[in-house]
Amino acid sequence: MASIGAGLLMYRKNDGIPEVLLVHPGGPYFQNKNDGYWSVPKGIAEVGEEGERLLETAKREFEEETGIKPEGDFTYVGIMKRRDGKTVEVWTFEGDCDVATIISNTCVIDWPPKSGNKLEIPEVDRAEFFTLEQARKKLSGYQVPIIDLFEDYLKQI
Repeated sequence: MASIGAGLLMYRKNDGIPEVLLVHPGGPYFQNKNDGYWSVPKGIAEVGEEGERLLETAKREFEEETGIKPEGDFTYVGIMKRRDGKTVEVWTFEGDCDVATIISNTCVIDWPPKSGNKLEIPEVDRAEFFTLEQARKKLSGYQVPIIDLFEDYLKQI
């Protein structure tokens, strides 16, 4: 069975123009990678986390990756689907933060790969707000359609 993930797309309006918060993966592999590598803050749900509990998963993962406790009104936006069958359910909420204060949880990787050497890295090394046009360029390919769904949401509010 393919894994299920959950994420939060925080947005703000800057002079009436919507901007979304995206995160960049940490570690040496992603250090010099930019366009096509950013992400919606998200994570994999644990066993039994499904349905309405996925929003709680999304909130937990957002806080782990940014150090910010998400608060506000959360609206379901849609699903991002990867080719391998993994899906990520996404909610949006309006908020703002100082991206310079982002603090991510860490994980341990083999570096260099398959060397047996362990390196502790931040899961996220930075975050930035992007316009929707910029976000389409920054996001990993399978996540780009969430911006269209987010735009549909904005038309309804």
